[in-house]
Amino acid sequence: MKAVVIHGARDLRVDPFEDALPPGPGEAQVAVANGGICGSDLHYYLHGGFGAIRVQQPMALGHEVSGVVTALGAGVEGLRVGDKVAVNPSRPCGACAYCLRGQPNQCLDMRFNGSAMRMPHEQGLFRETLTVPVQLLERFDPGADLAHAAMTEPLAVCLHAVRQAGSLVGQTVFVAGCGPIGCLTVAAARLAGATRIVAADITDTPLAIARAMGADETINLATDSDAMEALKRDKGQVDVGFECSGAAPALRGLLDITRAGGRIVLVGMGGDAPLPLQLTVAKELTLKGTFRFHEEFATAARVISDGRIDLSPLLTGVYEMEEAVAAFDLAADKSRAMKVQIRFSGG
Repeated sequence: MKAVVIHGARDLRVDPFEDALPPGPGEAQVAVANGGICGSDLHYYLHGGFGAIRVQQPMALGHEVSGVVTALGAGVEGLRVGDKVAVNPSRPCGACAYCLRGQPNQCLDMRFNGSAMRMPHEQGLFRETLTVPVQLLERFDPGADLAHAAMTEPLAVCLHAVRQAGSLVGQTVFVAGCGPIGCLTVAAARLAGATRIVAADITDTPLAIARAMGADETINLATDSDAMEALKRDKGQVDVGFECSGAAPALRGLLDITRAGGRIVLVGMGGDAPLPLQLTVAKELTLKGTFRFHEEFATAARVISDGRIDLSPLLTGVYEMEEAVAAFDLAADKSRAMKVQIRFSGG
């Protein structure tokens, strides 16, 4: 079979790849249909890694995929050949201190598909065929769109982020940064009962998608910075802020507009940012990080399968596997792209 493999910065190839093994007991074989290009995939493509993590050997990319079950191993229940599924890329060990205290997303021995953190690297899911434990599969209704099913993983990230904020029922929410994660956070906040959702970015294209995903108001910070002034009134008008850009100015803006006693969830993975301690302390703000997901993966699959969130505004385009380089180039152009996917043989 073939896979989309990174060899180094700007060196992405569609390579022959070792065939998936027949499924053993408790396993299923999946023909991959759609795979979404994530920000971490782009870091490997554009820079050969991020921070101290570098690609040291050829590695299949991808951790956002859907597909169709083609074979089942012995003892598998609840799945049938032909079922549409999403594949969970996260495999906590289940035995470390964090797993045992109910924090498997913080696992000390985590295996996550398409990651160069380990040596040998953890191969990604942009392959034509996978054989995986059935616990990693979430089944979709027969009529589900496999392109939408491939967004289960990023939606799970956002559901986990919203969970960190506590109840959003009746709350005013502000989302800073309207990339795919920001727009999915808008949708997740709407699902969680937020009354008013304001989204901000520095260009109009992602803001239009944020509105389509459920934002009540949008602010272009590059052209209408004064729009933030009204939100600063009386120590802040926002109950909960989600920082999805990883940019230091966005965090500072959230500190200014979040009301005294409000909460800020840090979603974006950026560099270090200065924290105005006096303002944070005086307003008694709660800042909370959020990282990956666990049980939210199953919830995200159910939400998508049931059609409770319309993901179609997010999908910029779908490219055939042989066009993977063009797909990555488009995904890297944030002025034109939101979520770009690759179509594999299972589609």
